[in-house]
Parts: sequence; C-alpha cells; structure tokens
Amino acid sequence: MSLSNTPPEPSKKNQTVNNLALYSVGGQVGCASLVIILIAVFAGIALDKLLGTKPLFTIGLTLGSAPLSLYISYKLAMRAVKDITPQEPATQKSKPVEEEENRE
Repeated sequence: MSLSNTPPEPSKKNQTVNNLALYSVGGQVGCASLVIILIAVFAGIALDKLLGTKPLFTIGLTLGSAPLSLYISYKLAMRAVKDITPQEPATQKSKPVEEEENRE
C-alpha cells in the first residue's frame, strides 16, 4: 500500500485551517481562565495573610474571578469568530446618476 503525494482538496484544507483556529481559541480561553483564577487565588492568599483573615479574601476573589473569566472568554470567542468567518467582498454600487445614463 503506497500513499499518494497528491495535495489535499481545497475543502479539506479550509476545514483544517478552521479546526486549527478553533483549537487556538480553545487554548487561549483555557489559558486566560487559568491565569485569572490563579491571580485571584494568590492575591486572596496574600491579602488574607496580610490582614489576618483566613479564607475570606481567597474565597471572595476566587468567586469574583468567575464572571471576569466568563466575560474574557466571551470576548476572545467573539473576536475569533469574526476573524474566522470569511468576509464577502464589497460590491460596488452604482450611483443613481450613472444608472440613469446607462438606461438611455
């Protein structure tokens, strides 16, 4: 069994590019969420140690980081969708004056 060295079809190539873009978005969202939550946890631990309150700031900042993480995930996903979807070329609209001249 030999494998042919033919290039992939254009539709498969486009699908591969879309899949890689989606994986990239997933990685960005995951890393952003992880960084936000870790910053909240370590900031909470530092504030609790500084102020002498045991779990108060750690729990509060960790719970408060969830809405921020969701918002950033939404923004990243919407930006990626805008970048992935193909933009239709702008069609040239003729001016009404030119249409009148073309009718004659």
